[in-house]
Amino acid sequence: MSFLKRLFGGGGSTDRADARPAKQIEHKGFTVAATPYKNDGQYQTCGVVSKEIGGVVKEHRFVRADRFAGLDDAVEVSLRKGQQIIDEQGERVFGAS
Repeated sequence: MSFLKRLFGGGGSTDRADARPAKQIEHKGFTVAATPYKNDGQYQTCGVVSKEIGGVVKEHRFVRADRFAGLDDAVEVSLRKGQQIIDEQGERVFGAS
């Protein structure tokens, strides 16, 4: 039955909107949350960069092609990717000019 669920879209959802962070850090006034998920037996690099701006929490979700056998490695790379996004783009990551 589980094979049929996966085949027709039931179970094993790839929707990460509700993913709970495996680890969270602060970086230059932003929050970086690592939210790697299992994909084809490995953990996919994924996370959320967020910051409160003018009383509103803005978020930027990212997924990268990097995959790892272990969750700890995926978490650390997700956090580093989030920091890199902040260092390169700052608040522009949210679409601000």
